[in-house]
Amino acid sequence: MNRRLAVSLSGVGLILLLALAAPILPIHDPLQMAIGQRLAPPSETYWLGQDEFGRDVLARLIWGARASLFVAAVSAGVALCIGTALGVLGGFMRGFVEVLTMRSMDVVLCFPPILLALLIVTLLGPGIGTLILVLSVLFLPGFVRVAYAGVLSVRSNEYVEAQRVLGASRGRIMLRTILPNIAGPLLVQLSLAVAAAIVLESGLSFLGLGVVPPAPSWGVMIRAARAVMDRAPLLLLFPCIALTLTIFAMNALCDALRDSFDPHARTPRARARRVADLLAPGLLPPPRTAQAGEAVLDVRGLTVEIETPGGSIQPVQDVSVSVAAGETLAIVGESGSGKSLTGLAAMGLLPSAARVAGGAVLFEGTDLARAEEATLRALRGGPMAMIFQDPMSSLNPVHRVGRQIAEAIRAHQTASWGEAHRQAVMLLAKVGIPDAARRARSFPYELSGGMQQRVMIAMAVANGPRLLIADEPTTALDVTIQAQVLQLLADLKRESGLAMIFITHSLPVVAEIADRVAVMYAGQIVEEGRVVDVFSRPLHPYTEALIASAPAEDGPPPTGIPGTVPPPNALPSGCRFAPRCGYRIPACEAAPPALMTPEPGRATRCIRWAER
Repeated sequence: MNRRLAVSLSGVGLILLLALAAPILPIHDPLQMAIGQRLAPPSETYWLGQDEFGRDVLARLIWGARASLFVAAVSAGVALCIGTALGVLGGFMRGFVEVLTMRSMDVVLCFPPILLALLIVTLLGPGIGTLILVLSVLFLPGFVRVAYAGVLSVRSNEYVEAQRVLGASRGRIMLRTILPNIAGPLLVQLSLAVAAAIVLESGLSFLGLGVVPPAPSWGVMIRAARAVMDRAPLLLLFPCIALTLTIFAMNALCDALRDSFDPHARTPRARARRVADLLAPGLLPPPRTAQAGEAVLDVRGLTVEIETPGGSIQPVQDVSVSVAAGETLAIVGESGSGKSLTGLAAMGLLPSAARVAGGAVLFEGTDLARAEEATLRALRGGPMAMIFQDPMSSLNPVHRVGRQIAEAIRAHQTASWGEAHRQAVMLLAKVGIPDAARRARSFPYELSGGMQQRVMIAMAVANGPRLLIADEPTTALDVTIQAQVLQLLADLKRESGLAMIFITHSLPVVAEIADRVAVMYAGQIVEEGRVVDVFSRPLHPYTEALIASAPAEDGPPPTGIPGTVPPPNALPSGCRFAPRCGYRIPACEAAPPALMTPEPGRATRCIRWAER
């Protein structure tokens, strides 16, 4: 790819060099006429012959390149800068800014390009300045739409949300996080715009709406050659060849630049350094342990509400759980039960459409549900951290993983970039990534799914958290890598004594890693207790059905649960599991059951728990 970039850059550079060096090249004056030698064929003095006024064709080609390339570069550059700014602002800010930017571009697109060009030329008159204005306006909607679509595709990714919760300004997020991730499509659009600008400049000059004769331009040359093409066809051929070669060279260069900016298309040449030299003691912050049995996170009556066109819904309702230092609480349930939303609410990362409508989320005495954003920002990534399900959407694809870990370290510690990078390498080695120094210089796409998840774990524990929320971190991994990640999390918990909430839908994972389990269904906790007690003697039919649906190495085949989880806007009036329950009686559908504590350390919402 480096050779490809070098070749394309050399081609465009040669064309630009010829155009820029036109005043000092040993060529004739492009405006000097020799009427007696009009339409003369190529000769030793005039290598490409003379045109209908006896002017040097070669000199006019070279000087014409200056006009064509200048108009194309300036117009495409203006459209790129303005269009990218408008597209990024509209896609990121949304609301009125989005409507203003996108609807204004729709208005421009309503005008046919030629008619718009004719209108502007009629108002301002022909010339290079008018031509640049016309082409900039024509190319502007394309850049706005490409940038807008790119922002929409990345703005919801976790690495963008991470920048926001770290306190980065909107300008920094747009410039440093979003813009590098959409640079590839913008460069493709730039290549199309430059090539189209050269063609359009020639076309408009051909129609007399661009460069004004006798100034040299490829379009002007084609227009003049058209009248004498039967007697001197080479006069038409030479500017057409110049146009074609220039367009091919520009497209090749922009494609190579696009691949260079896109990390998915390149393989960095990273030379491995010895990890032992970097793993100096004392690089990691000391683990912040709490007393065993002390509640690190205490969620009390948490209710999350979302406003919809049909009214408000509560996908999480009256959830109460707690986790102590050195303990792992698993939250388990089917998709749509509210597990992940509960974890996001605890971290203060609810989407903009959702809000905490009731309850409290106490982290060592601080109510996160009512805390200021500055307080949450100081806690997230430091004393409390979260591992998300999809590491590829959580890691920024255009930054190396070591830098991303270092950035998380610098957000909570006073460390230089060099010191933070050394800590990042040690963290990667700590989570079991071989050749950590080399892997720290890798992009996320160069790592396997298991390694990407290890990077996320390293980032989560970089600042010695006291609470770790893991949102289905092993879902997309095969069983071997899943076992390794689970063992890694267990080792980290044992070493540092942190409290961990593990969100999953896999009961075998719960049995392997958790101390206690909370079973969620349709936004509510329906059963809670020690894992060994819940699995050996479930008190709720939904827990029993989940256990029966889990595959086992021996014994009967798994049994599916009939029906589906009800949506939050169509919940049953009584027990939410009643429509799918084989033990239901009329009393189950009469009123919503409260969470009962039939014995110490156990809780259930089933009114028939004693009969089962």
